[in-house]
Amino acid sequence: MLNRINRINALTKLGTYLLDPTNSIENEEVARLARSKNGWFTPTNCLISLESIARNYLDPQLLRDFASQYEEPQSPKKIGVVMAGNIPAVGFHDALCVLISGHHLLAKLSKDDTVLMMYLLTTLQRLEPAIAESITFVDRINAAAAFIATGSDNTARYFEYYFASKPHIIRKNRTSVAVLTGKETKQELTGLVDDILLYFGLGCRNVSKLYVPNGYDFAKLYECAEAKQLEFTHHHKYFNNYEYNKAVLLVNGTIHQDNGFLMVTPNEALVSPLSVVYYEEYESMESVLEKLEQLSDKIQCMVADKEIHPHAVSFGTAQSPGLNDFADGVDTMAFLQEL
Repeated sequence: MLNRINRINALTKLGTYLLDPTNSIENEEVARLARSKNGWFTPTNCLISLESIARNYLDPQLLRDFASQYEEPQSPKKIGVVMAGNIPAVGFHDALCVLISGHHLLAKLSKDDTVLMMYLLTTLQRLEPAIAESITFVDRINAAAAFIATGSDNTARYFEYYFASKPHIIRKNRTSVAVLTGKETKQELTGLVDDILLYFGLGCRNVSKLYVPNGYDFAKLYECAEAKQLEFTHHHKYFNNYEYNKAVLLVNGTIHQDNGFLMVTPNEALVSPLSVVYYEEYESMESVLEKLEQLSDKIQCMVADKEIHPHAVSFGTAQSPGLNDFADGVDTMAFLQEL
């Protein structure tokens, strides 16, 4: 059994491997294979995810600082992790938490994201063979002593029933929002475009709702999105969604703005359809923050200027979470520590 220092070293080796230019061809081949299995996983997005994992999760100092906040469990247990597959390698953070904590990972991969997760975990085992005894790929996780599961609100109800008798973390649907003042720079708005569109907006950290001051002009935001036009109009899955949702808005006579691949429309709901971003106008910042506080259990993160809220995420970084950015605000490491 590897000690914590050796586990951190193993994860560090994986980060170094992913960023090593001599391995770029292998990374690109894996990214193409992932796309062949899931049309939403473009090679570009897969490579963005792998690089983000390497830089934000697998840096040696970041890992040491992260692990030092928690005590190792008294006796390692088998932890079943039911992974999501909505965006590339989204399940890796849970896998990392289980491994760095010293428990045994029972990984139930999503059928939508088998290629990247297998690549990451098998490469880790190849770089540090001793960690293989802490990783098992499974179709069923009955043998687990505790569970971490991510899914929709509907599957969460099933998980709550199925895992009721054992310690568990069950994650439900969440989305992210942005609060604008109208004074954002071009760089900030360009970052916001990524927060909305990266991974085609399929992640819970993608912004699906904007809070804007009365009379807000979306022209600058659309100007910053122009560079994305070919990428999104040429992706048939995304563009089919765009054409369908555009037709719905037109048939219903719904007020909206459209740049040819992304629409904004006023709506009080938080979760918008693919290719659509909802917005809501406000008169005072206080009223927005009060509303968001009431909706906090539905929001994964808020993109805004740090002066607006201390826990706001900077523009352009919503899909670059760090080790301490736990999904749904539930500290996975604390959960694992207490088992």
